[in-house]
Amino acid sequence: MNYAQESLKKHAEWQGKIEVVSRVKIRNKEDLSLAYTPGVAQPCLEIQKDYDQSFTLTRRHNLVAVITDGTAVLGLGDIGPEAGMPVMEGKCVLFKEFGGVDAFPLCVRTKDVDEFVRTVYLISGSFGGINLEDIAAPRCFEIERKLQDLCDIPVFHDDQHGTAIVVAAALMNALKVVGKDIGEVRAVINGAGSAGIAIGKHLMSLGLQHLKMVDRAGILREGLPMNEAQADMARRTNPEGMAGTLADAMKGADVLIGVSAPHIVTKEMVSSMAEGAVVFPMANPVPEIEPEEALAAGARIVGTGRSDHPNQINNVLAFPGLFRGALDARAKRITEEMKRAASFALAALIPENELSETNILPAAFDPRVGPAVAKAVAEAWKNNA
Repeated sequence: MNYAQESLKKHAEWQGKIEVVSRVKIRNKEDLSLAYTPGVAQPCLEIQKDYDQSFTLTRRHNLVAVITDGTAVLGLGDIGPEAGMPVMEGKCVLFKEFGGVDAFPLCVRTKDVDEFVRTVYLISGSFGGINLEDIAAPRCFEIERKLQDLCDIPVFHDDQHGTAIVVAAALMNALKVVGKDIGEVRAVINGAGSAGIAIGKHLMSLGLQHLKMVDRAGILREGLPMNEAQADMARRTNPEGMAGTLADAMKGADVLIGVSAPHIVTKEMVSSMAEGAVVFPMANPVPEIEPEEALAAGARIVGTGRSDHPNQINNVLAFPGLFRGALDARAKRITEEMKRAASFALAALIPENELSETNILPAAFDPRVGPAVAKAVAEAWKNNA
């Protein structure tokens, strides 16, 4: 199937992937008076007296805003907020289908951090959670941080943390297969943007000790021209201050995680890695190296972002269940404990006796995924709030 042409055809037929459906039938005068005036005044007054009632007397308790500025849409770059709407609508469909969460797309016409933050904060009272999507680095880091400080509901940048959660689950199980410990492996992350930095931080919180981050300028180290988020990672990684290219970083490495660009990893680079190497080339739709090439070069386990290869590393395994759990627990934020709990819950869905080189993650359509992640996330909030 030519997915591009067929998707364009279907989008023209669908004319939008979501719609608003009433949960209340208005069949007579009494129905109208209860759902609207005069009866509706009473729940309004109850919310005025008790803010928390906005979560029980309205749909807010199950409603997430999916918000973008259109600056980093898929692999298409800065195409504008309106052009990002098909992706935001698609994300809303995934929220509903995989987590039972109602979601609404919002595309904001500004690249000014403070204007974006102010806009989202001012409408946050309509929602139970905020999912930031397809916002370019480094602006996305500042936007998320400021909104987390301002809002009393969870704010989550899925391109960062959703990716990190699923990568961590995949790596935990992959390391079990190859018989290595996360505290001892040498890992390389190629791509020091929002996803790469979030993956690095999350893996370090799970015990990763030896990490090198690589970007266009080479291996991150203090002294290179970098944004603030990259400079922070340079201070926390590569303690020996190694300089060089991706090829240099990969020599002897146990793990390669790619969130960068198509076909920039060669078979020779994979061959230089340690025995039992784990390679996750996740550039989409074209990975850093084709899986069959990585395997032929000596990688033992390969995972990509694609559904047509084994070990798909897909954010849909994380964000629907994560928000389901956060909403159910009435969480005010997404904590590190909640993200770690989500990773462990995902990894645990594959029993150790079923783990293999081609089976390190549950499938996207595995019905256990959403409930398992939701339960773990809700418990992590309740235990650490």
